[in-house]
Amino acid sequence: MLKKSSGAADSSSLSTRLCRVFRDSPAERGWRRSGEIELGPRSLGFAALGLLTLVPLLIVVSAADPEHGRGFAQWLGDGLGVSRAARDEIGELFARPGQVLETTTALGLAALAVFGLTFGAAVQMGYEKVWELPPARWYARWRQVLWLAVLVGSLYLTATTTLWRHSPAGTLAATLSAVLFFWWSQRILLGGRIAWSALLPGAAATALGLLGLRVFSRLVFSPLIASSAVTYGPFGTVLVVQSWLVGVGVVVYGGALVGRLLHEELPRVAQALKQRARRRRP
Repeated sequence: MLKKSSGAADSSSLSTRLCRVFRDSPAERGWRRSGEIELGPRSLGFAALGLLTLVPLLIVVSAADPEHGRGFAQWLGDGLGVSRAARDEIGELFARPGQVLETTTALGLAALAVFGLTFGAAVQMGYEKVWELPPARWYARWRQVLWLAVLVGSLYLTATTTLWRHSPAGTLAATLSAVLFFWWSQRILLGGRIAWSALLPGAAATALGLLGLRVFSRLVFSPLIASSAVTYGPFGTVLVVQSWLVGVGVVVYGGALVGRLLHEELPRVAQALKQRARRRRP
């Protein structure tokens, strides 16, 4: 009986110490802040707005590529990193580029651009929540316009450039360009209220997260698209694409949150290491 009670006490004390360590760790602060910014619901909103506002705009822009004739379905397949069979299933959801251009009007394109600003506003609000900043003034909407234009332009250039897809050097270049884009995105959407040096870790974390999401998509979403298409038809493919957009939202907001934690914790860790080094000196 004594041995059993002693073992139970040791287990209880160990769990207590682990809980105490977790409460005082950056991981606990990150978990708490992810709840404060509502990372899950915000990522769901990111996916919903992306599907309703950004995707239609990108469909029209991708159809305007006269040299390659690439449609949005091929763009999306490249972004997910899925197999050719899964890309064929995605292709069944969208019209061909020629059909898109024939049915697009100037008024419809203008409406899509206006709705796309809602997506930019959502991303800006997410970044402000991460850094605990008040909402920007109404006259700062030009930042959302500029950000949306650069986003569409960068996606267009990425989709029409095929050299990076099958070479490690090209993948590295694409990752570095993603770091630059998200570094600039945080700066422009936050209105310059946060220093460049503080935003760099978040940009790097977001770019690495998107790279990991691409690998995950190749392993999970690619076979899932094929099976969902057989079970649910085109609606199953839409569900998988929507799930992928949720993952992108988690990476975009979570990457910014990780970047803030790194910006705050690294100086503390460096200071603690310096203090330990001083104590060890004779």
